[in-house]
Amino acid sequence: MPTSSRARLEVRNATPADVRAIVGLVDRAYEGLSGYTAGMIRGQINNFPEGQFVAFYDGKAVGYCASMRLTAEIALKPHDWEEISGNGFGSRHDPTGEWLYGYEMCVDPKQRGLRIGQRLYDARKALAERLELHGIVFGARMPGYQRARRKVDGPQDYVEQVVAGKLRDPVLGFQLSNGFEPIGVLPAYLPEDTASGGFAAHMVYRNPYVESDLAPKFRVPRDVESVRIATVQLQARAVENFEAFVRNIEYFVDVAADYRSDFVVFPELYTLQLLSYEKKELSPIEAIDRLTAHTDKLVKALTRMAMEYNINIIGGSHPTRTDDGDIQNVAYVALRDGSIHAREKIHPTPNERYWWNIKGGDAIEVIQTDCGPVGVLICYDSEFPELARRLVDEGARILFVPFCTDSRQAYLRVRYCGQARAIENQCFVVLSGNVGNLPNVDNMDIQYAQSCILTPCDFPFARDGIAAEATENVETLTISDVNLADLTWARAEGTVRNLADRRFDLYRISWGKRGSKARAAGRLPVGPATPGGG
Repeated sequence: MPTSSRARLEVRNATPADVRAIVGLVDRAYEGLSGYTAGMIRGQINNFPEGQFVAFYDGKAVGYCASMRLTAEIALKPHDWEEISGNGFGSRHDPTGEWLYGYEMCVDPKQRGLRIGQRLYDARKALAERLELHGIVFGARMPGYQRARRKVDGPQDYVEQVVAGKLRDPVLGFQLSNGFEPIGVLPAYLPEDTASGGFAAHMVYRNPYVESDLAPKFRVPRDVESVRIATVQLQARAVENFEAFVRNIEYFVDVAADYRSDFVVFPELYTLQLLSYEKKELSPIEAIDRLTAHTDKLVKALTRMAMEYNINIIGGSHPTRTDDGDIQNVAYVALRDGSIHAREKIHPTPNERYWWNIKGGDAIEVIQTDCGPVGVLICYDSEFPELARRLVDEGARILFVPFCTDSRQAYLRVRYCGQARAIENQCFVVLSGNVGNLPNVDNMDIQYAQSCILTPCDFPFARDGIAAEATENVETLTISDVNLADLTWARAEGTVRNLADRRFDLYRISWGKRGSKARAAGRLPVGPATPGGG
């Protein structure tokens, strides 16, 4: 007879690997409300890993709670769920905040006899106590209010009667029994919650181990979280065959790896060199089909190099005819763990649309790497600020911008927009472009580039917001170390705090109907109509 067995119920911090399971749990728990997307859950975890807890029972996700740190100025004042949660991404997390704010708590309806909610609340309390926070705040659903609205004089009276024991509410009652107390009512907290009339009780748990008069003031430690980045400014050159092209690419991968780089970045449309050995001039459609024929070999080569050289490869971009028949401009990102990730260009340029009939993609999301989440914006995409903001909401701290420009004016559009994205999102932006020319290959007649690694403009960073830059129009490899911990400091304590100071009460980014299919597959973030509370 065995003397021990594996634990059937586990409560732990959520990780990016749990995203799919959590999305399914939320859909089961909130029947009738639109669920979180994978991007939202990923953002919650990436923005504050310590604050997200998941419960698994016999290997199935049965409970989840999401939390972040906020200052009293934000947490204890009137707000709604969209505003406080950063549109569901948890992007308002402030590492100097003295309160833990809970903006999600859900339990599988079929597993409510296991005290999952109690266990998740206990994990939250333990976190607040360990971090010496003032306590926990959240907006609590009050699902009994709509049924009792004729018996009470408004939502405040309803809460008071529940506290006095004259009325029963399953959610408020549970939270009161766990040591939370109401400090008011939040109107229009979650309009989709019709059972609560859109209201929420503003609940507080005060940490008994911290005296508010003597509570510590939190600062962000000036840690070092170093990442080494290499960006390739690639010379367009004729090649004899696919193998010769790979040898040229592998040379730069090898050199970047010798410098112990974590990432190496190649330019947009760098695979157009593969058209240089065609014996006749190809029409745009013929050229795309020839390039598409190389896709599988390209992906295998990038994957092999990433693993052999122990480096993450941002594979520029490669025009490809995808399974649905559309022609897309796709970045293939090969990570050193052997995984491959495809990211489509969202905004084709007029030139791409005219000559190549390239269509824009309809999904954008971060890529989880061993150096944290990163994002890819292919050239023109960097000129649309809402895309970068969405990736940063999901937790990206580095944005890679492979580009292909033919003139200084075109290059500077990408360069200036890349610098703007670094400032407004307090992140690093890495540009990689082509130089030289490739006769008889469309889109490669002439090239202009000055690849660079850009930073926010504040005290911890380079004086001009440039960590490193190449000499313009020569083939070279540019390498720099960046400190991701500097971003954490700047976002919380910098001279300006672009992320924290957004007016969530006035505006947000929502995706339109075209992305509905991708949203249904959990690939796209959405705006309102999501669960939330507690």
